[in-house]
Amino acid sequence: MTARHLQPLLHDLVGVVLAPTSAMGDPAGQIRPLGVQGVFHADTRVLSRAELRVDEQEPESIGHAPVGAHAARFVGLARWLGDPGADPTVRLDRIRRLERYGLTEEIQVVSTADVPVQATVTVDLGCDLAPIERVKTGFDTASLPAQELAPDRLGWTAGSTTVTVTAEDAQLDLAGDRSHAPRLAWSVSLGPRQSRTLRWRLTVTDPRAVVAYPPTEPTWAEPQLRADDRRLTRLLHRALDDLHALRLADPDAPGDVFLAAGVPWFLTLFGRDSLWAARMLLPLGTDLAAGTLNVLARRQGRRTDPGTGEQPGKILHELRRGEFSLPDNGLRLPPAYYGTVDATMLWINLLHDAWRWGLPAVRVEPLLPHLEAALGWLREHADADGDGLIEYIDTTGHGLSNQGWKDSGDAVRFRDGSLATGPIALAEVQGYAHEAALNGAALLDAFDRPGGDRWREWATRLAARFRAAYWVDGPHGPQPALALDRDKRPVDSLTSNIGHLLGTGLLDGDEQAQVARLLGTDTLAGAYGLRTMSTLDAGFSPLSYHCGSVWTHDTAIVLAGLARAGFHEPALRLADGLLAAAEAFDYQLPELHGGDDRSGLGRPVPYPAACRPQAWSAGAAVSLLHAAAGVYPDVPAGTVRVAPLAGPGLGAVSVTGLRIADAHLDVTVDAAGHATVSGLPAGLTVTTAPIPAQRAASVRAAGR
Repeated sequence: MTARHLQPLLHDLVGVVLAPTSAMGDPAGQIRPLGVQGVFHADTRVLSRAELRVDEQEPESIGHAPVGAHAARFVGLARWLGDPGADPTVRLDRIRRLERYGLTEEIQVVSTADVPVQATVTVDLGCDLAPIERVKTGFDTASLPAQELAPDRLGWTAGSTTVTVTAEDAQLDLAGDRSHAPRLAWSVSLGPRQSRTLRWRLTVTDPRAVVAYPPTEPTWAEPQLRADDRRLTRLLHRALDDLHALRLADPDAPGDVFLAAGVPWFLTLFGRDSLWAARMLLPLGTDLAAGTLNVLARRQGRRTDPGTGEQPGKILHELRRGEFSLPDNGLRLPPAYYGTVDATMLWINLLHDAWRWGLPAVRVEPLLPHLEAALGWLREHADADGDGLIEYIDTTGHGLSNQGWKDSGDAVRFRDGSLATGPIALAEVQGYAHEAALNGAALLDAFDRPGGDRWREWATRLAARFRAAYWVDGPHGPQPALALDRDKRPVDSLTSNIGHLLGTGLLDGDEQAQVARLLGTDTLAGAYGLRTMSTLDAGFSPLSYHCGSVWTHDTAIVLAGLARAGFHEPALRLADGLLAAAEAFDYQLPELHGGDDRSGLGRPVPYPAACRPQAWSAGAAVSLLHAAAGVYPDVPAGTVRVAPLAGPGLGAVSVTGLRIADAHLDVTVDAAGHATVSGLPAGLTVTTAPIPAQRAASVRAAGR
C-alpha cells in the first residue's frame, strides 16, 4: 500500500503572529518536531523544536491565553517540586513574544512553597530550515546541526538564511548527537516564595524574503464598540489584534502595507485574499486599501506567459520566495503566479470602493493607468472563447485547476456530485465582472477618461447573457447555477457562490429576492454560518473544503450583501451563526469550520486543517460591524446612506471611530433600529431613506 503524506492538522495548535513571522505550538506551549509545529519566517521554518522540561519532566499544562497582538502565555505546573499537599506550589509561566526578525521567550519559575526549591530547567531546540510547502505536504525533514557561536549563543545557516539563539545565563550542550538537538539548561535555586525569570531569544537574518515587516502601528482606525450582543464586541477586539499581526509591507515600498492571507501556509501576498480583506476594512480608513492596490499594481501583468498565468493587465494571485511545489498532487506554482480569475475585477472594485469611502483623488489618479490595464484584461483576455462570459482553465497541467476563491480540485460539482470540466465560468465571477465594469465606468467618467459608456454597455450584455444561461430549476425553485462547464452546461448545484451576486448589479429585484430566499434555507444556512454547498447536493460533506463547510469570509460577504439590499432576516440568521461560531473558537474565527447542523454538537466542528488567524476571517468582524451600523458613504457624491442591520434582532450598537474621508465618525443605533450619526466631514449629507421594497420573488420562467 502506498504511504500517504497527509497535510498536518492545525485545529488544536496555538499560533502567535507578527507577519512575516509566526510560531505554532501545542496548547502546553511546546514546539515539538512534528507536523506544522515550529517558528516560520517568510516561507521557511526557522525553528522546528522548542521543548521545555523541568528535571527531565514536562510541566503539566493548565492553560494558555493571548497577550496582545503578538504574544501568548502558557501556564504549567511542576507538582513534584515544592510543598507536599494538594495545592501546587511551583508553576511555570512561559511567555512567547514575537518581535521583528525573531522571538523571545521568558520562562517565569514561581514558587509559593515554604521550602526551598532546586531544579534544572531545559529547552531542547531543533532547526530544519524546511520550506513551507515541504511542511504542508507532511514530509519529514531532518534537523540541521547547530554551531556554537559563543558561550551563550548557537546558530544554524543554510543558503542566505541564518538563525541564531541567544540564552542568558544558560549552559549550552551541543556535544555529539546534541548538535542536532541542542539544549539550553539553567540551574534554578529558589528560596521560599521566590521566583526567577529565564530568557532566550531567536533571531533570523533572511535577505531573500519577498515580504517585509510593516511600520510599527497600523494606520487604520481602532473603533470602540458597545453592543447589546457582547459577542460582537469580543469578536471585534480579537480580530483587530489579529489584523494588526497580519500586516505586511512591500520591500520595494515599505510604506505600502497589505494583509497577509493567513497562518501558517499563506503568510505572504495573495491578490484575492488581500483585496477582500482590504475591502472589508474600508470602514476603518482607506490607507490599507491604497497600500494593497499599489503593491498589486506594481506587479500587474505586462506580458503573456502561460507558465505563470501572466497576461497584460492581470492582477497577481500569490507571491513566494521560490517555486511552491506539492508533489503528491502535481501542483507546481512559480514564485509569482497569476492563476486567478477574479483578482483583477476585485482590484477594480476595491479602487472604486476606496474612492467612495474618501480615498483622495491624488491617490486615485496614479492608479488610473492600472485601472485601464485591468479593464483591458477583462476585455481582451478574460473571455477566451468569445461567448460573452468570463472563464478560466489551467493550461500548464501543474497550476490550480480551479481559479476562483473555491480553488480546490473538486470544488465545482454538479447536483449529482460529478465534477465539471473546464473551461469553467463561475457565477460569482460574472457578478464581479459586471460590478467592475460599472465601477470602472464610474471612475473613468469622474476622472475625465474615455470609455465609460462602452463599459456600461458591456455590463448590460453580460447581465443578459447571465440571465439566459445560468438560471436553473432547483429543489427550492429557480436558482443561479454555480457555473457553466466546458460544454456551457449549467453546473446545477446550490452553493454559497450565488450570494456574492448581491450588490453587483447583475440581478434585478426579483432575482435578488429569490437568491436571498435561497440563502436563508436550512440547506444553506442551517449551520454556524453559510454552507458552501447545500445539504441536498450529492457532493455535500460538512468537512469538505469547499463543498459543505462554512467559510467565515464567505458568510460575511453574503451577510453584508443581504444587509445592504435590505434582506434583514437571512442576514440576521447568518450573523447569529458567525457570532455563535466566534464564541466557540475563543473569538478567533478560523478560515473555515464544519458545516454540520446547529442541532448536532451544539457548537461548530473544527475543520482540522483551517488556518487561524486568517485575514479575511478577521476582517469579517469589521464587515459585521459595518453591516450593523449600516453606513454607506459616497464621498464624491456628497452623501452617506444609513441603513443599519442593528436594532430588533441584533440589538443596539454604538461605535466610535469609524472613518470616512479621514474624518472620525460615531454611529449609534438603538434597539428599535434608529440611527444617529455624528462627526461627518463637511459637505456630506446623511440620508436614511428606506431601501425600496423588494418585489415578490417571482422569477420569470422565460430564458431560465
